[in-house]
Amino acid sequence: MIDSTQTLSDFRLLTRTGVSRTSVSRTSAFKSTLAIAVAAASLSMAAGANAATWKMALGDAAGGTQYELGKTFASLVEEKSGGDIKVDLFPNGQLGSEQDTVNNASMGLVDLSVVAINNLTPFSPTVGVLTLPYVIHGPDDAKALTQGKIGDELRENTLRDSGIRILGWAYSGCRRLTNSKQAVASPADLEGMVIRVPKNEIMISSYQSWGVNPNPLAWSETFTALQQGVVDGQDNPYITIDAMKFYEVQNHVTDSCYVFSMEPLIMGEGTFQSLSEENQQLVLAAGEEATSHSYDYLLATEDSIKKSLVEEHGMTITQPANDEQEWITKASSIWPDFYASIGGRDKLVEVLETLGRDPSTAP
Repeated sequence: MIDSTQTLSDFRLLTRTGVSRTSVSRTSAFKSTLAIAVAAASLSMAAGANAATWKMALGDAAGGTQYELGKTFASLVEEKSGGDIKVDLFPNGQLGSEQDTVNNASMGLVDLSVVAINNLTPFSPTVGVLTLPYVIHGPDDAKALTQGKIGDELRENTLRDSGIRILGWAYSGCRRLTNSKQAVASPADLEGMVIRVPKNEIMISSYQSWGVNPNPLAWSETFTALQQGVVDGQDNPYITIDAMKFYEVQNHVTDSCYVFSMEPLIMGEGTFQSLSEENQQLVLAAGEEATSHSYDYLLATEDSIKKSLVEEHGMTITQPANDEQEWITKASSIWPDFYASIGGRDKLVEVLETLGRDPSTAP
């Protein structure tokens, strides 16, 4: 008999420490955890026969792209199932931090979650290629990578590494630097500031390349830290700045684009495998349609949100100096530090070629 408590604990440790990157350990831990998760999910769903109500965890507040993706997916699932499956949304981290919900989804304790891509990277390091600074320049690049060959490979890697299935993507836009001190056009303008960043090594290194020692603060603590002056700034897309009401505690925005923010919609593989074949196809179709909607939603709303941040909320937007060249040169110098985790320099070259850019820019 499998000791489920020990197995799940071991799997969490393996995932956290990176030992899971060895094929034997990863496969063994994943198979054991998947067997437990399938059994747990099957028992839960058997109790409700064909009818079910699923819980979806969201890190962001209602009104952002995570919520829009989740709301669209929920509506599609209910429609396609004839009302048999309903999805309840829990925004603002009600079901735990985003990394906690990745863990919980892999164990069948949470049905669905939408998480920032940087919060999935610790569980499947190759997706870190999507957070390398200045690789993705806008929504077209994000769509090309997530909905093409690269995206298929990253989905397979995530399933292999963590027992998590990516069902769809929310596209949130470029992460814009905000702060409460002054207009920032060049890295030198950040001197003396404390900037909050996610707990992600690539993003931390990006700021260090600009001469900043960032504060990797939990998302749930960010608004209060900004409000109390513990940190001076943070970065997020315009739609997130608006949804989280950061305009109440931040005055300045730098119209930068060092990382394009994407949030995968995930389901634990145990939960997925417990579904009937019909419902598996239903969920996959709903995820694909919700992804298309998210892309269109971003294009339709970002400009108006940007305008409202200035005209209704009094924020000042500053353009990076010299077309962001100093930011780009310094941040892209960290790329080689992460070749090993993303699958090698050749993987970055493949990404750049997919985007129609010069692969020789990868040092």
